[in-house]
Amino acid sequence: MASAKQVRAAKSNVKKAQGAAKRKRTIANLPKSTRRGLGQQAARGRRRGGRPGGALEDRNRQQLYEIAKREDIPGRSRMGKWELIRAIRRTR
Repeated sequence: MASAKQVRAAKSNVKKAQGAAKRKRTIANLPKSTRRGLGQQAARGRRRGGRPGGALEDRNRQQLYEIAKREDIPGRSRMGKWELIRAIRRTR
């Protein structure tokens, strides 16, 4: 049997976890314009059949990371998609 102190601690932990889950930025919580942009980007990828496009914007982050790795761009692991695009363009 759990003590009253343990029950209070467990309830507190559950509330903290629920609050963190609510604050988590899932796609449903993003602004409508951002969701639309992500959807359009995914649609372009599906039209290409998953193959990388000619423009850097048509590639996903993993493909851009591989390009940055080949070009030995420092700090690439911490960069997002658009930062990788800027860094790759600076080196070319």
